[in-house]
Amino acid sequence: MSQFFTIYPNNINMRLIHQAVAILKDGGIVVYPTDSCYALGCHLDDKHAVGRIREIRGLDDQHHLTLMCRDLSEISNYARVDNTQFRLLKANTPGSYTFILEATKEVPKRLQHPKKSTIGIRVPDHPVALALLEELGEPMSSSTLILPDESWPLNDAELIRELLEKKVDAVIDGGVAGADFTTVIDLTGSVPVLLRQGKGDVAPFGIKA
Repeated sequence: MSQFFTIYPNNINMRLIHQAVAILKDGGIVVYPTDSCYALGCHLDDKHAVGRIREIRGLDDQHHLTLMCRDLSEISNYARVDNTQFRLLKANTPGSYTFILEATKEVPKRLQHPKKSTIGIRVPDHPVALALLEELGEPMSSSTLILPDESWPLNDAELIRELLEKKVDAVIDGGVAGADFTTVIDLTGSVPVLLRQGKGDVAPFGIKA
């Protein structure tokens, strides 16, 4: 049975954050709130945990997880970013975006696009998610918590616990999160390309909604 932690965004309980990080480091899967919806997270290069997340989501090996980072300095370790890309990232992170960037050699192959050597990277704008990443000290492999055959992410921690208590190791209740997807923007080309419209505004990227 999964552990259940209530962590208020406006009053972060670091003892519970520490316990959640210990679960991640021990190979566990943690459900946590973000600025768009709840998400599944695990240690960056844990093959078994990544496989469990794919099983929960009903995803095949071709679907690669997002690298959830705490700030821009972490992004630069895992993605090649030029000056133009850096300015766009700086102006729009943290936020409800997933950016597709060229992966560096620091990114495990299993997390990269199989043909393009790209990676989806995100910096969440949520106190609980950022506290978790800060305590962990490195990115998480992460995926939106949307179950197979469902159209929208789950956003109620009690319901998540009820549905997944035997499939995840911890659920962090940070209150009702949104039920939106992130906006996915490909920054690997000469101009930003919208791959999915979500919560994040596309106007700063010169894209018409």
